Amino acid sequence: MPGQAGPPGGEPMTTDGRLVRGDHTRRRILSRAMDIASLEGLEALSIGRLAGELKVSKSGVFAHFGSKEELQLAVIRAAKSVFASRVVEPAFAEAPGRRRLEALCDGWLTYSERRVFPGGCFFFSVGAEFDARPGRVRDVLAEARREWLALYAQTIRDAQQLGELDDSVNPAQLAFELDAFATAANSAALLLDDATAYDRSRTAIRSRLAALKT
Repeated sequence: MPGQAGPPGGEPMTTDGRLVRGDHTRRRILSRAMDIASLEGLEALSIGRLAGELKVSKSGVFAHFGSKEELQLAVIRAAKSVFASRVVEPAFAEAPGRRRLEALCDGWLTYSERRVFPGGCFFFSVGAEFDARPGRVRDVLAEARREWLALYAQTIRDAQQLGELDDSVNPAQLAFELDAFATAANSAALLLDDATAYDRSRTAIRSRLAALKT
């Protein structure tokens, strides 16, 4: 069997086992790093800190990422994957149109409300840290933001084409508004300890969409 013995006289075949252990270690590192970044920012990440907290060698962490910036970029990619699994994929289980749009809105609020990341929305937290700092990290964060707003706008456009939303509204404008309602709830819940902010946001989103119902 792979990972046990090789050809007679050869070295033990441990490659598969090392790959599995390496993948597990990488996942642990990224999971902890996402939590830290959502609370303290991407600049709070360091190879030494993660090695100490996870009881692994610094060289082991370095082997996975190579530099602090590469670690930060890997953490952003991992957070995108989490966001997709918690928000986008469930919404896309709904048929195109208004129901999918409502599922995207509510999925985002639930993702923040349930603290998938302890600091609320990961991208809201780290975006504020890098929004005025040119570089690769900012570029990747900006691209993730554009992708989200474009997805929102396309979902709105689909609902319009199906006759479920007033087609006079600009999809990019409505996407901006719905996103603003959600991020305002995330901010108020975190800074003001206002758990009612999510219900306020849901009410605002329902009212805005009701006004556009055809």
